[in-house]
Amino acid sequence: MLLGAGMVATAQDLPSNPQENSCWVRCVTPDVFKTEEVSVMVRPAYKRLTIVPAEYKEVKERVMVKEASVRYEFSPAEYKTEYVDYDSKDGFNKLAITPASFKDGEEVIEIYPKVTRWESQVFEGCESDNPADCQVWCFRAYDPQSTTVGIRTLAKDASTNPTPVKKETARYARQVIVKPAEVKEIPIPAEYKEITKTVLVKDETVVEETVAAEYTTVSKTVLVTKGGTTEYKPIDCELLEYNVLPINFDLGSAALTSTARSIIDTKLLKLMVDNPGTKIELNAHTDSRGSAASNKDLSERRAKSVVNYLISKGISPDRLVSKGYGEERLKNNCSDGVECTEAQHAINRRVEFRVLNY
Repeated sequence: MLLGAGMVATAQDLPSNPQENSCWVRCVTPDVFKTEEVSVMVRPAYKRLTIVPAEYKEVKERVMVKEASVRYEFSPAEYKTEYVDYDSKDGFNKLAITPASFKDGEEVIEIYPKVTRWESQVFEGCESDNPADCQVWCFRAYDPQSTTVGIRTLAKDASTNPTPVKKETARYARQVIVKPAEVKEIPIPAEYKEITKTVLVKDETVVEETVAAEYTTVSKTVLVTKGGTTEYKPIDCELLEYNVLPINFDLGSAALTSTARSIIDTKLLKLMVDNPGTKIELNAHTDSRGSAASNKDLSERRAKSVVNYLISKGISPDRLVSKGYGEERLKNNCSDGVECTEAQHAINRRVEFRVLNY
């Protein structure tokens, strides 16, 4: 076992010849920064322009308000009435129609022609069993057939007889110019009036003024020494276990009191400043009164309040770990349904911290 421990110490570059029952924390040296004041131009120099108004004077001027023109007087034409005869409707020949006339007659129509053909018959008294032996052929002729049809023939075709109709006449009146219309041109002179004009004497001008740039001073953090090297520092062994941070909160609140901030400065802030690179774990707990969910939320907010305060004092966030357990880790048996004194509940309301040994 001792040989194994020695080999581990060598492998991890642990301190050589440490005192018995001593504790060491591995720390990564932090980056070292310094603050510089930098002048930053927040507004560049620019030109400010001022306009000098224009100058005017009043001038009298005679102007024409209506141009010259002419007026026309019109005399209408004079007329007399004349009458004109005209054919209102032309004459024409009125026609009378004589219908066509017919006479009766007859016409013979052949309805079946004359035909001839061979006809056979059996000879009477033939003693042969074969009918063909006694067959007789005769060549016969048949007269044509005809019929008589009554018809009408045209005696005289239809015709017309014209009768002359006389034309119709009428009269209309028309107006004939006796004296033509005429137009007289009468001149109309132009009209004038006097006006007042505002005349530009001197145009607007610009006066130019240069406004200086504005600057502000900004605090700038500059890296002086790059950290990242590992070293071991002695530390109180008790700090590796959970230690109670003796701070109190108002009922239901996660805000730090002035007393609590003073205790944090003494117990934690100094430890972390003196040991750069060490990491701290912060756990907050509540008693069992109230719901488990609300107690867990309250404890997380209280642990975060301590972390945020240390960050505001310049501690890097990656050196801090926080956790809220609510009523999950009671120090006594004062759980839900168990009647306890206020002092017993107070034991469970605590903030604990320890150094994480990496």
